[in-house]
Amino acid sequence: MMKYAFVFPGQGSQSIGMLADLNASYPVVKQTFVEASEWLGYDLWKLTQFGPEADLNQTDKTQPALLAASVAVWRVWREQDGLLPILMAGHSFGEYSALVCAGALKFKDAVGLAQDRGRFMQAAVLTGEGAMAALIGLSEQQVTEICAQVAQGQIVSPVNFNAPSQVVIAGHTPAINRAIEQAKRIGAKKAVLLPVSVPAHCQLMKPAAEKMAERLAQVVVTTPNIPVIHNVDVTVKSKPIDICLALTTQLHSPVRWVETIETMVTEGVKTVFECGPGKVLTGLNKRIANTLTTLSIGTSRGLEQAMTMIEEITVCTSI
Repeated sequence: MMKYAFVFPGQGSQSIGMLADLNASYPVVKQTFVEASEWLGYDLWKLTQFGPEADLNQTDKTQPALLAASVAVWRVWREQDGLLPILMAGHSFGEYSALVCAGALKFKDAVGLAQDRGRFMQAAVLTGEGAMAALIGLSEQQVTEICAQVAQGQIVSPVNFNAPSQVVIAGHTPAINRAIEQAKRIGAKKAVLLPVSVPAHCQLMKPAAEKMAERLAQVVVTTPNIPVIHNVDVTVKSKPIDICLALTTQLHSPVRWVETIETMVTEGVKTVFECGPGKVLTGLNKRIANTLTTLSIGTSRGLEQAMTMIEEITVCTSI
């Protein structure tokens, strides 16, 4: 039996024109965006296809767009009788997409949560006061030490453990700038600010987390049909109360992506499909575990490759 997992991308994977080629062959793609648009009150498909890009990159619009895109790809997969994965996970906001596709959240409810999550995050920190940066070529310990050295009473911490030697930090803008300079001094291959409007997953997001906890209490969460590994503690949760707590805590806690993929490998996963736009996670996953087969199915070509792979393995195991 083939053991494979599905992962769902977070902010940064959105782009103008995403899923256009998949939509040309599978009407359920646009139908999914129409469903989301009815709740949001604006044409989400039009925004993702024609922009303006600045609007798509606003957090409260990015998150519903990513949710709709990932759910649309999942629906296409299921229409093609794609087999169910043994595990799921989502990177940062992608965890909401994973929970919808695993049956723990209704799509309509998740669209509202996505929009409000973005608004809460944007409101938690004034524009310009917070920032995020990617530090490449340093160990997790080195990045942690840099943050401690440059804090000077401000918040700055590692927040995304994306791949070996690739860590994202977040916090107050001056502290982030000091961290970038220090990282360069000690030999980082790259240390750059990220084009984001909020410092996600650090302590500055605690006000957003408090509001999100209240918001999550207004929707029905059920036990997932497929196990979902959570960002906060790299565990699978079945109780709705635990899922809601994980989603709340996630806002001001690091995304432990390296451990997530390592856990999948430990569970026997051989192939990981990225369900959504872009292929950011596909690249990261291969760097984390080079024995994995990784593939993005957010395009017609990627979907066809995945289905062919599944069919070949099914034939071989049935002989």
